[in-house]
Amino acid sequence: MDKRWLRLGEILVKDAVAVRPGEKVMIAMVEPEAFDLAKGVYEAVVKAGGYPQVQMLSEEFKHSLLRYGNEDQIGWIPEIEAYGMEWADVYIALRGAHNLGELSDIPTEKSVLQQRAMGTISSYRWQKTRWTLVRIPTDAFAVQAECDYDTVLDMFFNACFLDLEGQRAQWEAFSSKLEKCTDVQIRTSDTDLRFSTAGMKWHPSLGGSNIPDGEIYTAPVTSTIDGYIRFEHPGVLGGHLVRDLYLRWEKGRLVEATSSNEQEFLDSIVRQTPGADTIGEFALGINKEMNRFCNDILFDEKIYGTMHIALGRAYPEVGGTNESSIHWDIIKDTRLPGSEILADGKVILRDGEFILDF
Repeated sequence: MDKRWLRLGEILVKDAVAVRPGEKVMIAMVEPEAFDLAKGVYEAVVKAGGYPQVQMLSEEFKHSLLRYGNEDQIGWIPEIEAYGMEWADVYIALRGAHNLGELSDIPTEKSVLQQRAMGTISSYRWQKTRWTLVRIPTDAFAVQAECDYDTVLDMFFNACFLDLEGQRAQWEAFSSKLEKCTDVQIRTSDTDLRFSTAGMKWHPSLGGSNIPDGEIYTAPVTSTIDGYIRFEHPGVLGGHLVRDLYLRWEKGRLVEATSSNEQEFLDSIVRQTPGADTIGEFALGINKEMNRFCNDILFDEKIYGTMHIALGRAYPEVGGTNESSIHWDIIKDTRLPGSEILADGKVILRDGEFILDF
């Protein structure tokens, strides 16, 4: 067993969620490849005086449900999983990567129905528990990252062990400056999007809810969203890779949403799911050890010098009010030449480099 899994387990339990004696901890082990980290987390919870409970999940189980289940079964909110959010003080999700094509044979309407059901579980998680999520690299993950397993595993551990806490003062000062601004604009060769963040907070995430961590996020004022954005990499949701995604808003209203390969799925999300037609989150990636797109949001959203939006649910801690069952993060690569992000007309990022003293 790679001893780095034990070290990471201790970091998750002690630092990310700070388990206290007597607390109940739900450990969701997703895919068998998550076992080594589950063992490390389990041991760390016991040593911290907590009460661990392990839940086994898999994308293959989901495939069986979607392939053979009826509408009621697919749209069912799993009762034990929902109860787990009531029972647990702390929720730790260890999500082993899976084959992104696992659900390629599933009709769109089934995927969307199940996505909404699980969106409810996701809402329970952040409403009722202290939580953290980890995406665990696997051989399948290395394939989608277009590299060998050792390369992506080393990037993963380097990013997890990066001393973000040591950078806290820097990123908190940057966030404080951004809070004094009210107008944000993203400009690239194929994007011109702007919105207000008046009254919103900017939160630096430096080692808590997602591991590896490293982002600064806020929420736009919905009625002010105006302009268009195109994404170089697929938007990934529920096993669907939505390619060549293009979105356009006029005065807060989504007027255009297109994809070259998943138009039906995209329409089902943004046209039929309440709140999913607007931006609930705007964020900046700040982890310098993350440098490779992997077609996985828990990795890609942390890449230093990128930005992402989330369609749907907003985070109330920054002032967001959107309570959609969907929270779909999509990455824009602002490391490319000619990319700028501005706050009140001042450049805060150019070609992937932050300008901290703007």
